[in-house]
Amino acid sequence: MNEKIKIIFNDFEKALNNLKKATEIAKDDLDIDGTIKRFELTYELSWKLIKSFLEYNGIFCKSPRECFKYAFQNGIIDNELIWMKMIDDRNLLVHTYNFDFSREIFENIKNKYLKSFYYVKKFIQNKF
Repeated sequence: MNEKIKIIFNDFEKALNNLKKATEIAKDDLDIDGTIKRFELTYELSWKLIKSFLEYNGIFCKSPRECFKYAFQNGIIDNELIWMKMIDDRNLLVHTYNFDFSREIFENIKNKYLKSFYYVKKFIQNKF
């Protein structure tokens, strides 16, 4: 495995494991807010991992949206629409925090985004 990809992958894997644990134990507002922060970290690492993997394969992209389109075309992600929604949710969390909306995003994290992150993890592992 390319050294840069390996480093990002290891950080991504740790963040993903922490996110999964957080979704399993979150019971109150403080837990949910912590889970959302872990989601933001996992998201950032996932797009850096995807970007690096694409570059390693000769495909260059500059933004998450562009990288996720190429990732879908190359089988790195299995559902482009979920990743586009993930971009929107992450941006809303970071730029326009709304309590009620954050609780909807928490449900997306548990029910959609975790599966998508694990798909990327498995794909990268299988390639190396």
